[in-house]
Amino acid sequence: MRPSFENGKLQVCKYVAVELKSSFDETSRTHEVIDAQYGFLDGRNKKKIKYTDSDIRLIDVTEGLCQRLLEYNLHKERTGSNRFAKGMSETFQTLHHLVHKGVKVVMDIPYELWNETSAEVADMKKQVNEKSR
Repeated sequence: MRPSFENGKLQVCKYVAVELKSSFDETSRTHEVIDAQYGFLDGRNKKKIKYTDSDIRLIDVTEGLCQRLLEYNLHKERTGSNRFAKGMSETFQTLHHLVHKGVKVVMDIPYELWNETSAEVADMKKQVNEKSR
């Protein structure tokens, strides 16, 4: 039986992998050279090392992971592993549009909290923090 991405743990793994890859891709374009007398990844003594080959790059990428996950929103109109995506959901885009046109929209949450991190995204970040300890 194949594991389903409906499972919350698998969704977290998917987004961690997506964001790690994206962050490594973004940091691969630099030609920066840094001073590094010792490194724990390659174990060799070097005075200068490319940032892309450095321990610092790994640290930078992993430290930024949780913040990158907070850029996601829950898109309830989608199903499966596509429920989380960056950007505002179609539902909230429509609601914001109505409010800006002057329509009074009444919901269980105040307007000021519409753009805040959802409980589902906060839970995803919490799972990552728990696994990284």
